[in-house]
Amino acid sequence: MAPEIPGMTDMPAPQFVMSTNGRRIATYSWGDDDATTVLLVHGFASSARDNWVNTGWVRDLTRAGYRVLAIDQRGHGASDKPYLDRAYVMDLFVEDVVTVLDDHLLESVHYVGYSLGARVGWQVAVAHPERVDRAVLGGIPDGRPLARLQIDQARAYLEHGTPVEDQVTRNYVTLTERVPGNDLAALIALAEGMRLGDADPDVSNPPPQRVLFATGSEDAILERSRLLAAATPGSTFLELPGRHHFNAPVSREFRHGAVAFLGED
Repeated sequence: MAPEIPGMTDMPAPQFVMSTNGRRIATYSWGDDDATTVLLVHGFASSARDNWVNTGWVRDLTRAGYRVLAIDQRGHGASDKPYLDRAYVMDLFVEDVVTVLDDHLLESVHYVGYSLGARVGWQVAVAHPERVDRAVLGGIPDGRPLARLQIDQARAYLEHGTPVEDQVTRNYVTLTERVPGNDLAALIALAEGMRLGDADPDVSNPPPQRVLFATGSEDAILERSRLLAAATPGSTFLELPGRHHFNAPVSREFRHGAVAFLGED
């Protein structure tokens, strides 16, 4: 991600929601409870604070009059961090989102997700269309999330300090170590869990809602993200100039484009 932007909204204490399989999911709320809610779901090795507060999203959305609800996905932030790969299959991430909405008595929300959070958002919008009014999906992979991460190298680094040779894996390890509270063992289990079950987006069954897709011009998945947008009727694609996968969330163009999209009639 990117360095913290001055003038952010303070981070409230987490409110915990219990998932259907007994995991604590941390949630954070800002703004007027009666306003339209935007749900923010972060990417791999990030957190609600890192992905959305430090980068200006909560500030801009609350200024635009929205209530903001953010979560730390399982394995991240203040949420539980199990070490079992089966605790991180896609269906459980989707269930966590629905459980959070139920706990907060929200029938539907505007959904904003980045990377892993965007891939989860695609599935929530497809499987539970009544819960998502419209969606912003940033840096969304066209296949299984974290498929490019070399798990054997990450595990060798964790267990023996072996240098990571693969650049993509090194980037993820660096991100993991940069964000306070991250647990590399849990995140390796998460990467393994993404290889289980049905984690690929089905382009023959895209989200029915209006969707803004946004990906950095320097992101290796740019063209594959475009393919997902092309498969989604009525979608819009925003290319973020000069941004790669790890610094796109701080992009002013991304934030402003998303706020404008969410406010459209």
